Amino acid sequence: MSRLKLVVACMALFGLSACGESDQVLTYKQGKYQGKTDTRAYENEPLAYGDAKWTKGDRASWESQIRTRNQAQNEYRRAP
Repeated sequence: MSRLKLVVACMALFGLSACGESDQVLTYKQGKYQGKTDTRAYENEPLAYGDAKWTKGDRASWESQIRTRNQAQNEYRRAP
């Protein structure tokens, strides 16, 4: 009988432990962005392992590379 009481007490303890959870809400400060700032895609370095051939900061060469990559994935161009 004492084992049953111990099991019931443990279950009650575990059940009540969830009631003590605190709120995890971020407080927003007006006019303050608290996240990471993003850079433009063409301002990043090209990947070292890929065949990306654009220069950092040159939007036209980056767009040209994207168009070339998209055409390589075009099934209509790949089919004989």
